[in-house]
Amino acid sequence: MARRGDEGETDAPTAGVAAVGDAAVGDASEAAAAEVLSAGLLLTPARPANAFEETVQRLLQSIRLGLIGPGDRLPPERELAGMLEVSRDTLREALASLAEAGWVVSRRGRSGGTFVSLELPAPSPRSVGVEGDRLAQAAHLEDTLALRAVIEVGTARRAAESELSAADRERLWQAYEECRSAPGAQYRMADSRLHLLIAEVLGAPSLIPLVADVRMRVNELLDGIPLLAPNIAHSDEQHRAIVGAILRGNPDEAAAAMAEHIEGTEALLRGFYA
Repeated sequence: MARRGDEGETDAPTAGVAAVGDAAVGDASEAAAAEVLSAGLLLTPARPANAFEETVQRLLQSIRLGLIGPGDRLPPERELAGMLEVSRDTLREALASLAEAGWVVSRRGRSGGTFVSLELPAPSPRSVGVEGDRLAQAAHLEDTLALRAVIEVGTARRAAESELSAADRERLWQAYEECRSAPGAQYRMADSRLHLLIAEVLGAPSLIPLVADVRMRVNELLDGIPLLAPNIAHSDEQHRAIVGAILRGNPDEAAAAMAEHIEGTEALLRGFYA
C-alpha cells in the first residue's frame, strides 16, 4: 500500500531515549534502564524519503543485535512512531511486514502489543558461517551497494541528458508500467528490466554488462529477504519519479530520484544482512 504524507509527519512529539528512561517509576534497576537506552540507540529517526525501509532496518537491527530480545515487547505504537519520527501508518506497515516475515507477533488485550517472536527466523545462507565469512559477506554487501550507486545514479543522469527517440521514450514508460503491474513472483525480473533499459537507451554497449552484473548481485541479495509489499509500492513511486525525470530531460532530478531509490534498497539489505 502506498503511503501518503510521511514527509514531516509524526503523530506524536519525538520521544527521545531520555524520555523513555524518565518514564520508569519506583526502584527500577540500572540494568533495565540501560536496556531501554540501548534499544533507543538504533530506534532513531528515519529519513522521510525512505521512511518505511529505514523503519524496517532500525527495528531489524534492534532485534538482531539483541537490544530487544525474543519475547520482549516493543514500545507502544505512538511512542515508537515518535522515536522513529515516522507516521503511525508507516510504522504499522513496517511492523506488519516484520510480522509476516516472522520477526514480531501482535497480541490483543490489556497486556497486548507487539512482541519480538520467541523463535526468530533462521539466518539466510549468507549470514551463516564463521566470523571470517561474516566479514567477507559484509564486504561483499558494501562492495555491491557502492558499485550500484556509482553505476545506476550515473546512468540515470546520463539518460536524462540524452536525446531519446520517441520509441525509446515509449519503451521506458512501458517498462515502468510493466514493473508496476507485475505480480510478486515476477516483480524483481520486471524491476531489473526497467533498470537495464535505462542503460540501454544511452546507446553505450559497454555499460549494459556492468548494469547487468550489478543487478545480478543485488537480486542475489534481495532473494534472501522477504518481498515486502509496502517496499514494492514505494519502489513503484520511485520508479515513476526516475522515469519521469528522464523523460523530462532533468539530469539532477533523475540522479536524485535514483539515489533515493537505491538508498531505500540499501536500508533493507543492511537491516537483514548487516
